[in-house]
Amino acid sequence: MCTAVSYQTDHHYFGRNLDLEYSYHETVAVTPRHYPFCFRSGMQLERHYAMIGMAYVQDGYPLYYEATNEKGLSAAGLNFPGNAVYHPYAEGKDNIAPFELIPWLLGQCATLAEAKELLERINIWKENFSAQLPASPLHWIVADKTGALVVESMAEGLYIHENPVGVLTNNPPFSFHLHNLTQYQYLSRHQVENRLSAAVELPPFSRGMGAMGLPGDLSSASRFVRAAFTKLNSVCDGSEMQSISQFFHILTSVEQQRGCVQLEDGSYELTVYSCCCNTDTGVYYYTTYDNRSLHAVDMYREDLEGREVVSYPLRKEEHIQFQN
Repeated sequence: MCTAVSYQTDHHYFGRNLDLEYSYHETVAVTPRHYPFCFRSGMQLERHYAMIGMAYVQDGYPLYYEATNEKGLSAAGLNFPGNAVYHPYAEGKDNIAPFELIPWLLGQCATLAEAKELLERINIWKENFSAQLPASPLHWIVADKTGALVVESMAEGLYIHENPVGVLTNNPPFSFHLHNLTQYQYLSRHQVENRLSAAVELPPFSRGMGAMGLPGDLSSASRFVRAAFTKLNSVCDGSEMQSISQFFHILTSVEQQRGCVQLEDGSYELTVYSCCCNTDTGVYYYTTYDNRSLHAVDMYREDLEGREVVSYPLRKEEHIQFQN
């Protein structure tokens, strides 16, 4: 399970928690403008926008979990089992396999408006990367500084939702999550006011009681509400350091700790990594479960006119800095 967030301060930031019980040895990957994207339908992008994000690079091909392009458009795929349905090849459509959707959009679109226009022609095609890597059941959030969309390929067809919250988790479909927020409109950052009765004096016994009822479990529905409340009430001075710090605190509010979600095979789901990309500067920040230190990769320090994907393995071991 996962949580993705689009966040605006003086700059725009996009990132996510990846919550899984395993790792594919993902790396921070920079795809330069001349890397040849050859799509399974026969379409090709010989030149495209450069992008940076987390990917499993297989045979030189970046299978992006999420990415941001040089124009500031971002996209992330999140687990959507039981609801994601990919369709047969459709004549007259841009047939794009699930693993191709992020590079297809980010390679060609500079803005969310352009992505929305491109999505009107897309059929998310039931096509695996390989026999060993079948298509994952996903839905996607696509965002820039102007807003966000959610893309869901379901049995009835392709749904493109406006996302005014700028948050996405997993099942149920996005329409449920947006409607479910109406149950929590009483939440507040302010101290509680006694509305029970004027006849009884009920002074608050703690700070933070305005958020009483905020769900604290690890289900995707609860994580959506908690991330939305935290993000929409976030206060930040707009500087780079405080914006990054605040973004990771938003993700921390919905992270998964080892041992709290046990799966049928006895393994545990946890937050494998958390990331935040400044979509204006192309700097990608990340932490991992066992390394809370912040690491960064700058897209613009690479040769963006190249033809090969450049990848950086994650630094997963914690380094403790003693002060005495």
